[in-house]
Amino acid sequence: MNEKTTCACAGTVSLIIPCSGAADTGEIADRAARKFAEGGCAGMFCLAGVGANLSGFIASAKGADRLLVVDGCNLDCARKTLGEKGITENIIHVRVTDLGIAKGKSPATAERIDAVVAELGKKLTASLK
Repeated sequence: MNEKTTCACAGTVSLIIPCSGAADTGEIADRAARKFAEGGCAGMFCLAGVGANLSGFIASAKGADRLLVVDGCNLDCARKTLGEKGITENIIHVRVTDLGIAKGKSPATAERIDAVVAELGKKLTASLK
């Protein structure tokens, strides 16, 4: 998804929420989410706003048609933060370490970021069928 893509989900609201954790896998999650959002298939969304209990952020997340949640590792901080606020529906979850990217051993290279972006595209496409 290096070029701007045409999204097949026109008319729906898809938000992408990375954990943006401190580990290398959190950086990969954040950078992949930003790259995916640049493609136009989802809007970048702030997990911190949800975690801070800001009502507008929570309402926006609950109102979205799809939430693409990208966690860096099996702690699943982004998905759990949403769950704490009662946001458990319409979630498409991608975990960076499930793609063979080891936490603490994987700098955020373009290749690794692209692998996560590709997985996001596959899961979003599958959700539209």
